[in-house]
Amino acid sequence: MSVLNAPAPWPSAACTALLWAAAAGSVVFWGLRLAAPAEASLPPVAAAAPLQTDAAAVASLLGAPGAAAPASRPQVDPASRFRLLGVVADDRGSGAALLAVDGKPARPFRAGAALGDGYVLQAVEGRSARIGVAGSPAAPIVLELPALAQARNAPPRGAAVLSND
Repeated sequence: MSVLNAPAPWPSAACTALLWAAAAGSVVFWGLRLAAPAEASLPPVAAAAPLQTDAAAVASLLGAPGAAAPASRPQVDPASRFRLLGVVADDRGSGAALLAVDGKPARPFRAGAALGDGYVLQAVEGRSARIGVAGSPAAPIVLELPALAQARNAPPRGAAVLSND
């Protein structure tokens, strides 16, 4: 056998080296992929379109003085803004009323106290409260407490109660 007819060893050695390099690259790739932090796998956040705002409307909502109210504001019946939950009154029309204003939790207000938006608790009488606009001759809003329910076993009002004394 002659040296000239022998197959060359370098093509098989090159293929073997390429296979080992591919195997090592695969191990490194998957090792880094599995060791990566979880936040790297989150999808990218899409950019939102810029919002169009009306500066005058925002200023009026935040209570800026002199800001014009938005034109699309619905008209609300003033009486529906207030709910009377309790009354403590005296003979002179002073006292306090437990009022819920604009659906917020109820708070006590003394007669003469400001309720907001120019409304004032003018007087508290018996089972009612009178609310008006400060400095306005307009008719006041009168809120009444609902009638008390009579207990089942109680005698009717005005009935004489007999005792064994």
